[in-house]
Amino acid sequence: MLLDTLDTPIVLAPMAGGPSTPELAAAVSAAGGLGFLAAGYLSATDLADRVRQTRKLTAAPFGVNLFFPSEPSPPERFAAYVTELSRDFPIGDARYDSDDWTAKLDVLIADPVPVVSTTFGCPSVADIERLHSVGTEVWVTVTSVPEALHARTVGADAVIAQGAEAGGHRGSFEDRPEDDSEDALGLLALIQLLAPEMDRPIIAAGGIATGAGMAAALTAGARAVQIGTAFLRCPEAGTAPLVRTAITSQTPTMLTRAFTGRRARGLRNRFMLDHPNAPAAYPEIHYATGPLRAAARTAGDAEQVNLWAGQAHSLAPELPAGELVRQLSRDAKSALERVLSLRIQGY
Repeated sequence: MLLDTLDTPIVLAPMAGGPSTPELAAAVSAAGGLGFLAAGYLSATDLADRVRQTRKLTAAPFGVNLFFPSEPSPPERFAAYVTELSRDFPIGDARYDSDDWTAKLDVLIADPVPVVSTTFGCPSVADIERLHSVGTEVWVTVTSVPEALHARTVGADAVIAQGAEAGGHRGSFEDRPEDDSEDALGLLALIQLLAPEMDRPIIAAGGIATGAGMAAALTAGARAVQIGTAFLRCPEAGTAPLVRTAITSQTPTMLTRAFTGRRARGLRNRFMLDHPNAPAAYPEIHYATGPLRAAARTAGDAEQVNLWAGQAHSLAPELPAGELVRQLSRDAKSALERVLSLRIQGY
């Protein structure tokens, strides 16, 4: 298991849409963690190029994350919302695609990496066997016990337990409107529910921004932690200037479908509040809102653009990625030593 070979149990969260870069992945891996490239929204050709770039930057292992394709949404589900937006914003074509799933799998079979993780769903037994055949581990992002059990059944090597605190899109296999009234599981609850059910590693994700948070997840039963928002201000990250500034604020986060048609956590702003009932239609709405988000970024308008971030976003430091990995690791060890000291004292 690759996790057993890492110097520190820190996995870089794959952050599609800009922040994920070969430089960031390589820096985390070189510091003893596991860097990840986000393949979401890239073409298969661009993914292959980024894998090559990362290999030039480090000899250490790294992984690639793929978006599992959603089912197409019926136009009647999102047409009225897109029409509403078009009255006030530049809007693109509300189209469907599979995010080049098959072509990207072919790239990773031809040029394997140590780990492939998935978000938004679980690969088939056949796809997992293809990846296993070239020596690649498969990790599946889950947000519930049933999802984790399914991933185990089809042969996943590990699960990434994503708590509701996490920034960006929820990794749920399905994004159903009827689930909106249910409380999404926080990370600590999810780890505790998964630990007795799983006979393979759990990687904890969501709201971890400090060594103490990392230690808490490891103590609860995780083998490693996946961290994203805390790396957004690293110089190696491709984070947009608007986001780099915004995440230093104390602005609370919230879940929304307004920008992409799939629930995602970001800093609360006017666009989210103005569109609380956006329909579940991903990736159609993602493509429809592309021009309005691009215009807002160009204008520096933080009220009309997605500012994906986890609940602990204000703790993100402005440090080189390798230094941040080492700091988190040191602080986690100190926190675990404090826990051990309490146990020795009889607690």
